[in-house]
Amino acid sequence: MPDIKFENQPFDLSFHPSEPLVYASLLTGEIKAFRYADETDSSTGEATHDPEAVWSTRPTKKCMRSLEVQEDGKRVWGCGKAGGLHALDAATGKVVEERLEAHGAPVNRIANCFGNLLATGDDEGLIKLWDHRQKDAVREYGHHWEYISDFVFLDDKKQLVSTSGDGTVSVIDVRSNSTTPLAVSDDQEDELLSIVSIKGGTKHVVGTQLGVLSVFERQKGWQDSVDRIMGHPASVEAIVALTPDIVATGSEDGMIRVMQVHPNKFLGVIATHGDFPIERMRLDRNFRWLGSVSHDDTLKLTDVADLFEDSDEEGGEDVAEDDDNDVASETTEKAGEASDVDSDSDAEMTAADGDEVDQDGDTAMEDTQNEDSDSDSDAAEDRKAAKRAAQRQKRKDRKAERKMGVGMLVPKEEKKQQSAGGFFDDL
Repeated sequence: MPDIKFENQPFDLSFHPSEPLVYASLLTGEIKAFRYADETDSSTGEATHDPEAVWSTRPTKKCMRSLEVQEDGKRVWGCGKAGGLHALDAATGKVVEERLEAHGAPVNRIANCFGNLLATGDDEGLIKLWDHRQKDAVREYGHHWEYISDFVFLDDKKQLVSTSGDGTVSVIDVRSNSTTPLAVSDDQEDELLSIVSIKGGTKHVVGTQLGVLSVFERQKGWQDSVDRIMGHPASVEAIVALTPDIVATGSEDGMIRVMQVHPNKFLGVIATHGDFPIERMRLDRNFRWLGSVSHDDTLKLTDVADLFEDSDEEGGEDVAEDDDNDVASETTEKAGEASDVDSDSDAEMTAADGDEVDQDGDTAMEDTQNEDSDSDSDAAEDRKAAKRAAQRQKRKDRKAERKMGVGMLVPKEEKKQQSAGGFFDDL
């Protein structure tokens, strides 16, 4: 599906719970709505139609950092630098309610809890609970001292889990009248940027500034993580669960990676925003389109419905689960570019075009020996071996071209410098 282009940077997106509508909030304070194709053409695999603009509204002139569609789909709530909450009619874009002094600091994140309950978190670490039907906040919590970066709601226990720039995870019982959290983790010694539930809500994956994924297990408490997964070369700004044990991560380097958690396995790169950091990712109601927004002024919709259809054949590189494992390298193809991204570890990621993950040197030698010695193997095995050899040779050729200076990515420093001018003044 073609990307949705903006004139200014998008900060967040949210999908409608019952219709093929996606909403984006922008640096300029605008909220825009688009209708996208629900299905793809069976013969071509392409979306049946391009995204169509539905409406655009500007509730504030300051940055609209976050937005959320109510569970009933009637309203879109936005918040941002001005500290207010803005409710828009999801169908028309008309502003139907405003709480202009909701927070005394810029609001960084908003999320649904359950029923009529919303949660907001600001730059000073203050969390507030709101009832759609009431003007004032239901409760507020001040146990964090740095910005609130993300929320996840545990519906079975009616608990709100938050991550913060102060390096801690906290858990709030939204049914209790107490303003004291149920649990606050130890300082993880890193800024926590994103969180997602996996394994039916029994485990949670947290993205960090240093690129480490920290795994928390509910049965073992929230005091500390039970696993730390290395491998991302830059910060993990966003995480989305694609299946109960497979997540997509959006990183500062502009790549959307897919990996399995427990057992840990890198599966590949499914999309890229070039060299521009990814701000936010969401999955639509049918689990087909993964939406992502980035500093490249683009909302990208990536089809993930059939992503793992042939996962058993393609495989992936195992990643050790102990804390000091260091998988800092990957090889992938960027969309539209004929170059690879190299680093210095033993594990590599594949692109989403179906290339298999490279095996290490010993495995490659073993494959060659097997091909020589097992000359009487059946035709199917011969075809698989030939396919692997061709793919390995193809990757070797691309690496040779890269060393010769062919197909190298052109740095976009000039474009970055232009987009950076005056940018942070509006955040």
